[in-house]
Amino acid sequence: MSTTPPSKSSCIFCNIANKLEGTEILYEDDEVCVFRDIKPASRFHILTIPKRHIEDVKSLTSADKELLNRMMSISRELLSKNNLSIEDARFGYHWPPFRSVKHLHLHTIAPESEMGFIGRVIFKKNSYWFVSPEYVASILM
Repeated sequence: MSTTPPSKSSCIFCNIANKLEGTEILYEDDEVCVFRDIKPASRFHILTIPKRHIEDVKSLTSADKELLNRMMSISRELLSKNNLSIEDARFGYHWPPFRSVKHLHLHTIAPESEMGFIGRVIFKKNSYWFVSPEYVASILM
């Protein structure tokens, strides 16, 4: 039985997850894909995305809690594998409309202490435009 390869999408992150872009994949399984941010805010800046297209945090439902927990767990694992401290890392999601790609993605940035001024503004903790994974989980109750 032959399977038809996925075709290009208008969503760059769907194309990355489907290996239709030349992006280095740092981790993947059936549900999740991880790659480097093209504009890193610190030495280690990765994006963890669901392979299934979910537009943003406002599109999530309580059924997505396990997926979010998995994304966070994988991000923490990659920090550890790269000898980076979870305590000196920033995790978060851009809050719509403040996102450049309309595909849910968790930012993991480390060391947080090495972030520059612009990065600290763009990825400002619990701002109108960048929210913590804990906040996202709390609205899915």
